[in-house]
Amino acid sequence: MKKSLVCLSVLASFVGAAAHAEEAPSVTANVTLTTKYKYRGQDQSNIEKNVAPAIQGGFDVSYQGFYIGNWNSSIGLVPGTDIEMDLYGGYKGEIAPDFGFDVGVLRYQYPQGAALNTTELYGALSWKFVSAKLSYNAGDRYFGLEEGRGTLYVDLSANYEVVKGVTLNGHLGYTNLTSDTKALYPYKSYMDYKVGATYDFGSGFSAAAAYVGANEKESWGDGNKGRFIVSVTKAM
Repeated sequence: MKKSLVCLSVLASFVGAAAHAEEAPSVTANVTLTTKYKYRGQDQSNIEKNVAPAIQGGFDVSYQGFYIGNWNSSIGLVPGTDIEMDLYGGYKGEIAPDFGFDVGVLRYQYPQGAALNTTELYGALSWKFVSAKLSYNAGDRYFGLEEGRGTLYVDLSANYEVVKGVTLNGHLGYTNLTSDTKALYPYKSYMDYKVGATYDFGSGFSAAAAYVGANEKESWGDGNKGRFIVSVTKAM
């Protein structure tokens, strides 16, 4: 945790200093209303309902490849835990035309459920509309699961614009729990998926619809069920 906070502090100082340079940093924000919040294929709210609306939003500050940001969502993962707050920072750029990279640190913070707090280091490569990302859990717990240090998450995503304003979205992910975690709990490593589309209305407004879920329901329960999710986003 200390390392992640130090990294974010350094990046924040860098962006703050950039505000006094000739080129000002870029600031963007977004807000989303969704019928269901799933993360890595798992419900983050009432697992008994297909519709459990969540409000989400955040902001990003970037300067010459460096960035920091915050994203938040209402949740219902654990009784009494109502919000997830994500803090992240990193650096992204181009290796060659159409080939990009992104490295950074991400802190998942749960003000009402500290045992869920998780810190990940990540690295990603992208080519045009396809990206691959690997995340490594650097803390002792992985979203509340003990002995979670070293848990890996692999993310393969594609977002392809088929006609102007309409983008097809596809995703496959794999959570690889550590052997020590699996020895303590009845959970298995699992694969998650997403298939959907996004429509850009213009002026920062967009709407998305997708079918999202994961396998290994036998060990994880109904939280891994496939759900049809609709969301509306305003980017600023």
